[in-house]
Amino acid sequence: MLLALSALAAAGAVTWLYDSWQTSLQVMAIIIAVYIVIFFYRWIYVAILTAPRDLKALYCYLKILWLTRTLNKKNWSMPDIFHEHVKKHPNKACFLFEEETWSFQKVEEFSLRVSAVLKKQGVKKDDVVAVMMSNCPELPSTWLGIARVGGVSPLINTNQTGNTLLHSINIAHCNCVIYGSEFEAAFQEISKELDPKIKLFKFTRRPLNTSPDSVKVVDSPDDFTSLLETTPPAPWTLSEGGGFNGKLLYIYTSGTTGLPKAAVISSSRMVFMTSGVYHLGGLTKSDVIYCPMPLYHSAGGCITIGQACIFGCTIAIKAKFSASNYFKDCIKYKATAAHYIGEMCRYILATPPSPTDKQHKVRVVYGNGMRPAIWTDFVKRFNIKRVSEFYGATEGNANIVNVNNRTGSIGFVSRIIPGVYPIAILKVDQETGEPIRNSKGLCMLAKPNEPGVFIGKINPNLPSRAYLGYVDKSASEKKIVRDVFSYGDSAFISGDILVADELGYLYFRDRTGDTFRWRGENVSTTEVEAAISRVIDQRDAVVYGVEVPNTEGRAGMCGIVDVNETLDVDKLAKDLEKDLPKYARPIFIRIMTSVDMTGTFKMRKVDLVKEGFNPAVVKDKLFYFDPQKNKYITLDQEVYNKIESGQIRL
Repeated sequence: MLLALSALAAAGAVTWLYDSWQTSLQVMAIIIAVYIVIFFYRWIYVAILTAPRDLKALYCYLKILWLTRTLNKKNWSMPDIFHEHVKKHPNKACFLFEEETWSFQKVEEFSLRVSAVLKKQGVKKDDVVAVMMSNCPELPSTWLGIARVGGVSPLINTNQTGNTLLHSINIAHCNCVIYGSEFEAAFQEISKELDPKIKLFKFTRRPLNTSPDSVKVVDSPDDFTSLLETTPPAPWTLSEGGGFNGKLLYIYTSGTTGLPKAAVISSSRMVFMTSGVYHLGGLTKSDVIYCPMPLYHSAGGCITIGQACIFGCTIAIKAKFSASNYFKDCIKYKATAAHYIGEMCRYILATPPSPTDKQHKVRVVYGNGMRPAIWTDFVKRFNIKRVSEFYGATEGNANIVNVNNRTGSIGFVSRIIPGVYPIAILKVDQETGEPIRNSKGLCMLAKPNEPGVFIGKINPNLPSRAYLGYVDKSASEKKIVRDVFSYGDSAFISGDILVADELGYLYFRDRTGDTFRWRGENVSTTEVEAAISRVIDQRDAVVYGVEVPNTEGRAGMCGIVDVNETLDVDKLAKDLEKDLPKYARPIFIRIMTSVDMTGTFKMRKVDLVKEGFNPAVVKDKLFYFDPQKNKYITLDQEVYNKIESGQIRL
């Protein structure tokens, strides 16, 4: 390149000497144009192809920043933002559930009753009131009421029982818990170990009898439904909490190690996540959005519920996902948009073809985890005009969205204006998850088509760039990488391996660390290992994910050291049922005489993952979990072949 520049200057000088300065400028212009084409033609090609995408995304991003700036100035919490929609259209449907319609006014009235009850119970600003309910309109209405009195709401995974449930309550430092009556047995199980200072309120779902003429009796002081019926709604006031940047929710995530962690969600974080999907994903205020996602997750509970709270959309809530009813429900509720996770899409695609496949009005589906292998078949069969695949960690500070329907893509990094949206893909050691640094000690960007880890640059002075992390500050610190591109800067490191192609389109590759994904849930291997070790007298147990043909994610497999062959697999199955949710229980068991250790006494998993559960490769005893018999069954070559062929479904 230096030689080319020298030649260019020499050519200009010669022309000037032997002709004129005008001719010299013309020659220089031609040579510069040729130089740019020769040395930058690829960049020009990429810029031409990606400029419309980048400019569209930049326009949307500016709208997101303007919204967050406006709400930050007003210092509104989520109940305050929601109230604006109540004033604009009080009778518009906010939530559709089964045969019920909850207007924006009805949702706010219920939340005001919650606020009034909690105030009478002594709940005040910064108190932590956990909510454990099945999907229903009362769930978001309840946490809106908690937020109005300044409380924070941990949303507890409804699959949790035993030690996991106890841990989730303790790690959030809960003052109160409101739980659905369907989970009463789970709370009775942990009642002796639960701090007696924690107030428990049981919510029984039924139409509230608030008629002034009826006689109302509170059955017991912990009957939350009766308390709602006997307490008039509080008068509307601005939220008493920490405002736009104050804590709103705790969402539990397994992260990469240990038991569930409580990730902090502020109103500003919820606005940023929600508005990113809204603006970049192609949603409108008139949309009716179908949501079969659990509302204790950030995807359903923040991003989709947020569409109602922040933009006034109507949300059709489903109690539980059903593949065969997915598009039938969309027809029933006249949905124009729908939420998914990749596992759902595979199940829906596996249902028999039906006339309802294309009788719906859904024009856009959004979510995360749709596999490129089924993407085209899914949109073709169900006549979906747009797939807005998004990516982002609950505890993180950055989200990306597929803005232009690129098959398989989860978003993009700009090749022409890379600094506008502060995300990047760093070179990383895929075994350790640690960024690779240059001779100056700074991180290095991954090249096109080179796997790297996704990061979001941290700016604590901007609500959209702040990193809130977990309630546990030490756990938060582990997700921060420092001295990224300059000394003193920092970024949230996701632990997820992504690949960016030449045009900047991003594709999910894998996860680093000790987490794998199964049945749409992140499974922490260390959590499962701890649970198994407890019930097998602290023998070594190593947990990892293995690939199963034609199955989304990785199935859990556990290698257990049992030298004396005394392990009772039937008892193991029963014990794990008490302590672990279904998605976290190992599908496969491998009985071993020993397990390899690293120099730092960590159990080696790489070889175990490669060997999988094939009896032709693994000489140890193998078992698989039969959901019909609810027990572990010996896994031989015949069974393995049936699993591979799909005759046995896990």
